[in-house]
Amino acid sequence: MENTFFYQLFQSLTAAEVRQFRKFAASPYFNGRPQLCLLLDYFAKNGHQPAAPDPEKAFKAAFPAEQYDDQKWRLTLSQLFKLAEQFIAWQELATGENLGLSLSQAYRKRGLANHFQRTIQKLEKQQESTETRSAGFHENQYKIAWEKYRSHSAGKRTEAFNLQEVSDAMDAAFIARKLRHVCFSLSHQAVYQAEYRFGLLDEILREVRESPWLLDSPAINLYYHCFHALKTGSGESDFEVFKNLLFDQGHLLPSEEQRNLFLLAINNGIRQINAGRPAYDRPVLDLYRTALDNDLLLENGHLSRFAFNNIVAIAVRIGETDWVENFIHQYKNSLEREHRNATFSLNLARLQYTRKNYKEALLQLQHSDYKDLINNLIAKTLQLKIYYETNEYEVLEAHLRNMKTYIRRQRAIGYHKQNYLNIIRFTQALVEMNPFAKKEHTALRDAILNERSLTEKDWLLDMMDR
Repeated sequence: MENTFFYQLFQSLTAAEVRQFRKFAASPYFNGRPQLCLLLDYFAKNGHQPAAPDPEKAFKAAFPAEQYDDQKWRLTLSQLFKLAEQFIAWQELATGENLGLSLSQAYRKRGLANHFQRTIQKLEKQQESTETRSAGFHENQYKIAWEKYRSHSAGKRTEAFNLQEVSDAMDAAFIARKLRHVCFSLSHQAVYQAEYRFGLLDEILREVRESPWLLDSPAINLYYHCFHALKTGSGESDFEVFKNLLFDQGHLLPSEEQRNLFLLAINNGIRQINAGRPAYDRPVLDLYRTALDNDLLLENGHLSRFAFNNIVAIAVRIGETDWVENFIHQYKNSLEREHRNATFSLNLARLQYTRKNYKEALLQLQHSDYKDLINNLIAKTLQLKIYYETNEYEVLEAHLRNMKTYIRRQRAIGYHKQNYLNIIRFTQALVEMNPFAKKEHTALRDAILNERSLTEKDWLLDMMDR
């Protein structure tokens, strides 16, 4: 177990961190076992291979004069693992704000008032100069205010201390974190149909309404309006307010929080689009484009194929064909290698279909094997539309049967299943409809309009009007 844990931890270290770890291990204050340094040197040379180094060779590096002893090997590796844990914990604690707060606490406990005051003033200047205004910012404000109060109390001073500063900072930190948690919970709830209790949420919302100063905090302001955009019964105006606020104030949060907020907004917009609300197309594409411009969508250098698909689908739907053609080629190499060619050719096919280059679209669809379930369904839907629009009805009939069979065999398809079965059902109805039967035509149109799970609603209605 220690072997696995240590090896996984070691592989997560960068080359610079390995060098820092070596210096850490060489310090007698942290480590009094020289064999751990020898073992660490061995891992530094051999530890970034796909498989863990051979235990006997590693043991020999730590104990050159001894025969391999499995029990001693396990104990030594366990000691090195604990030292590695100390190192990464020390790295976290040694950051500027953590170090400053720890130092101020130490000075306060030792009664060194001047040292304490100098450290606190430095922390306050750092707080004011920081560009981000996240929940963590308010947490630090609270900790600094609390330390000032404790120092004041310990000094037994006669003048009053303004405890309101402590209370306000504590409230802001808690409210920002609570609203952030609620937003993530609502997003999770929408996908997995989970139910959560939100505790003090109603009181928090009332407090924000009654204390407008809280909205001066970008973190509270963003998560407060994110909540209103995500909650049941929200509308386009709530979404638009949150989107614009994200564009204006998102940069005041750390990159990870910016990314998470953009994803919350985008995923909510995608759900609205999938529910048949095309008014969300343009705002969602704006969110994607802004997130791309600010490098918020790439994770470990890769763009999700799902985001890639969504961007292309929305862009071609609203006529942004020139922009999306550039996007497809620009971000091709940002896709994970495993899915790169299939995703690239699929989305080129979508673009060619939009431009009515049907032969080129079908050719692109033949270039890759669509092992991914969703990509496969997108490709099959694209073929369906091309066959219908080119009057290849016999081919279309066979394609619809095969597509239905394929969907029914899939177990891990989730909420997509009903959508694609509806596409098949209504396309079949289009093929079979008597164009001169007005009542039949009206009934089919009404059925399409009233169907909630139907991503190709606009296309079906367009085909009815041909």
